[in-house]
Amino acid sequence: MKLNPETEIIELLAKTILVAARTAPKGKGIDDIVTCLLDDKECAELANKMEELSDIKGMKFLLRDAKNVRDSDAVVLIGLKSSGASGLDCGACGFETCKGMLETKKVKKEFSGPHCMIKYLDLGIAVGCAASKAKDLCIDNRIMYSAGAAACYFEMMDADVAMALPLSVRGKNIFFDRPSTR
Repeated sequence: MKLNPETEIIELLAKTILVAARTAPKGKGIDDIVTCLLDDKECAELANKMEELSDIKGMKFLLRDAKNVRDSDAVVLIGLKSSGASGLDCGACGFETCKGMLETKKVKKEFSGPHCMIKYLDLGIAVGCAASKAKDLCIDNRIMYSAGAAACYFEMMDADVAMALPLSVRGKNIFFDRPSTR
């Protein structure tokens, strides 16, 4: 008899969740999405980096989120490594033309940018598809700017912008009753 065998399949399910991110619709069919699945050591490292970034930036919610990352059964990162612009000259990025945006010196903080708004939408759709797939699989999850920001800031993944999706298979959702960080 195996007790609690559901915890043994989390890596496979995390990969399934990343399939949802990969196959999400992309603007003009150009895939600039980067995905990764962290192992236990990398999850601990990410949580440490989140605490370090909290000290650097003074953002206390990173401490709460770092605890969630530590307590997670798996963490996936979904990022954007932009290869250009859509060529629509839509202005959503704040520039008159795509060429103007592409010629602008990139700012590097937690994330680097600006990027084409269509690329940001692609990232949002990919993250939403991943979170939806996690929910379809009955895996508790939470989209975290904080963990994605730390992963980019400390160059744990080759992405310009990223979001994290920590995953949990427990009797109680660890992302639900989180303490306030005011």
